[in-house]
Amino acid sequence: MPDTDITPTTPGGGLVPAPLSIDGPYRSAVRLGEDTTLAAGLGTEDTARWLRTTLGAAFGLPLPPGSDEATDTLALVVDPALPAEGYRLEAEARWGVRITGGGPAGVFWGAQTLRQLLGPHAFRRAPLAPGREAVLPQQTIEDGPRFAWRGMLLDVARHFLPKDGVLRYLDLLAAHKLNVLHLHLTDDQGWRIEIARYPKLTETGGWRERTKLGHRASPLWDERPHGGYYTQDDIREIVAYAAQRHITVVPEIDIPGHSQAAIAAYPELGNTDVIDTTSLKVWDTWGVNPNVLAPTDHTLRFYEQVLEEVLALFPSPFVHIGGDECPKDQWKASATAQARIAELSLSGEDELQSWFIRHFDRWLADRGRRLIGWDEILEGGLAEGAAVSSWRGYAGGIAAAKSGHDVVMCPEQQVYLDHRQHHSPDEPVPIGFVRTLEDIYRFEPVPPELTADQAAQVLGTQANAWTEVMDSQQRLDYQVFPRLAAFAEVAWSRLPAPAERDYQDFTRRMAVHYARLDALGVDYRPPGGPLPWQKRPGVLGRPIDGAPPNV
Repeated sequence: MPDTDITPTTPGGGLVPAPLSIDGPYRSAVRLGEDTTLAAGLGTEDTARWLRTTLGAAFGLPLPPGSDEATDTLALVVDPALPAEGYRLEAEARWGVRITGGGPAGVFWGAQTLRQLLGPHAFRRAPLAPGREAVLPQQTIEDGPRFAWRGMLLDVARHFLPKDGVLRYLDLLAAHKLNVLHLHLTDDQGWRIEIARYPKLTETGGWRERTKLGHRASPLWDERPHGGYYTQDDIREIVAYAAQRHITVVPEIDIPGHSQAAIAAYPELGNTDVIDTTSLKVWDTWGVNPNVLAPTDHTLRFYEQVLEEVLALFPSPFVHIGGDECPKDQWKASATAQARIAELSLSGEDELQSWFIRHFDRWLADRGRRLIGWDEILEGGLAEGAAVSSWRGYAGGIAAAKSGHDVVMCPEQQVYLDHRQHHSPDEPVPIGFVRTLEDIYRFEPVPPELTADQAAQVLGTQANAWTEVMDSQQRLDYQVFPRLAAFAEVAWSRLPAPAERDYQDFTRRMAVHYARLDALGVDYRPPGGPLPWQKRPGVLGRPIDGAPPNV
């Protein structure tokens, strides 16, 4: 490799998320060209395949196998002396690039950094010109994540995202060093996963007759049927694709609320002594639905059998069972539910919900899995071993951590990406509080109220993309990006306290990162506001004025 001077631009190549340390960059160029070989050590095979697929395609490089002792080499090595997800990237003009990871995941995250250092062209699927070399400045980067759980929730129940769209989002998560995809598969508005034992869940529950356009108070409707689902082979493909990128897919099967699609398919699951469940259809609007599961032995067996198939598809140690927004009115009116409360000597409907959750906590634990649910599962007593997704604010997560339970922080007021990005009336279907790019960048997942031991219960953090008003990939991109890039830095990098974070430096690096998103075809919100085709004039939202409460 010739030692040729180049002029570095943004220090570190404008890396997002920011690494722990950078020695350099220096003016010497490191070039990957036609003769560059790829030496893959034991445990790095997936990353080697990924590099040949991405960098090989983007620059037209063959990257044949080679030895890590040779010059002009891209070498991948596992060294257990480093943290499992940590890595060291060394780019040296005399011999090439070496990525050393504490484990296979660390090597992969180092490869993602290499891709960023090579510029926006590295994010394209074919070379823009023949003979283009991949060039980066000489430097050494040491890096590793702050949190083990760095996630995004993708709600495919409200608006279905075809399989290729899910695979695309896995690539986008990987590009930002996020390692959990929380896949919200079932809700009142649709059931999105094939269950062989219960085919009506997708035959009936996978489709709704029409869809509310905008907020539930909107007078507008999309009269087209909407739906779709993933076959079990689709799920296997998604999970395998994620695993190759060191991403865990956590499935969510909602119980006991958010279940009208399941009840529409199998009416006996509902509170049949309160309403005519045979009249229920898959819900076509938004909000909190009163139709919840009946607390019967039949319902428990039904969902056990559903979860048996789910566990066979998802190797994730965690299974999310929802547990949120479960109105108790039908249980209060149901003789069957009241008999169950009396039989179990429960204090009321809150404890009945807790009984529901505890049943599946034990059931999952017996099969080597862990239950995670929204913070409502704290009501009536938290199931032993359960973890909490704290969404209504920090309070649920604080309570769970103080009682020794693991927590994923995802407060609605801070990191719900369906909330609007600006107070301008041009924002498409404005929902919730204004959450700007800077607001997300200053989000802190660990509340100061927690001691060091309690803070250790915070597994990490997650940004949630609920899709009631995101009816296309374009709308999803607009709401998620660029804010997911800021969130990824919060989840990965060891940032100072929120007020002390260097947002100007982040925006300088984002100026480089936008070109990468452009190359990936991401339809993000531009810094200056929505482009004409990104607006949705006349579609009613639900904007909330003022700063969000810190609860």
